[in-house]
Amino acid sequence: MSTDEPSPRPERPAPAKGAEPSGVDLARVALRAAKEQARARGDAAQQKKQARRGGLRSGARADGRDPMALGAAINRLLNERGWETPAAVGGVMGRWPQIVGENLAKHCVPERYDEDERILVVQCDSTAWATQLRHLTPTLVARLNEDLGHGTVRMIKVLNPGGPARRYGPLRAPGSTGPGDTYG
Repeated sequence: MSTDEPSPRPERPAPAKGAEPSGVDLARVALRAAKEQARARGDAAQQKKQARRGGLRSGARADGRDPMALGAAINRLLNERGWETPAAVGGVMGRWPQIVGENLAKHCVPERYDEDERILVVQCDSTAWATQLRHLTPTLVARLNEDLGHGTVRMIKVLNPGGPARRYGPLRAPGSTGPGDTYG
């Protein structure tokens, strides 16, 4: 061997089976374990940092964390909560004059919708308009179900006007119900 050639590294004999690992082998095992622990601590710290910033940032592909249009967000909320029918009926209440006509809408106003019974409650300002609405009920139910979906409104309950408030005083008969003959 000449002095110009690097000397080959001496081969280490493999530890015999059942023999205790030497100091170098123990050091390698300890180093590997320390690296794994450091990596785990770093991953945990990174996750904690991301949680403080508001979670992971969206990448190149679309996912549930991406911003969305307001209309899409509202539709998603309605679908997730099961509010499609009440929202649709609320829209009908806003479009009541277009559905029943301007003349009828001036005298009859939708009050509430019972989702469990599928009943729309309508208040009228006189008994004549209440009677007129009762005659139109089958047509209105069909028109509403055509607009909202089959079976959304099963029945329209028509309320008569409430009449003026009772007044108590010296000129009233005890037990009087008020002007019931014209309002009911």
